[in-house]
Amino acid sequence: MKYAIHLHGPDMKLYPDADDVWKNVKDLDPRMGMCLDIGHDTRNGKDPVADLKKYHTRIFDMHLKDVTGPTKQGYSVEVGRGIIDFPAFVKMMRKVGYSGMLSLEHERNMKAPFAGIAESIGYIRGVIRTTKSK
Repeated sequence: MKYAIHLHGPDMKLYPDADDVWKNVKDLDPRMGMCLDIGHDTRNGKDPVADLKKYHTRIFDMHLKDVTGPTKQGYSVEVGRGIIDFPAFVKMMRKVGYSGMLSLEHERNMKAPFAGIAESIGYIRGVIRTTKSK
């Protein structure tokens, strides 16, 4: 069984980004790893593509979402409407052979989320189909 610590971004001091999670699991059993929440990682000023490359051996789960900015004030938007470079992210997933879980995390318009979820899924499917590996 593998265990993944979810990183929390700038809203919490506990595990704000992939670097902090890595610091806390690197010397533990290799079944201890992280859930790379790419939105929270970005909001903490980090690059989720670089972090996927750097820590891929200990990333067991990822939360897929987009955000408006690389600061605490950045907020979740439909995938493709924010600042995360999804073509580069998909390329890196392929390059490192990522085979863990990948979950869409939609946190916008929670009273009527289905249009945003559909838009996000459609966007990421398009990126997956049109992005070639290097």
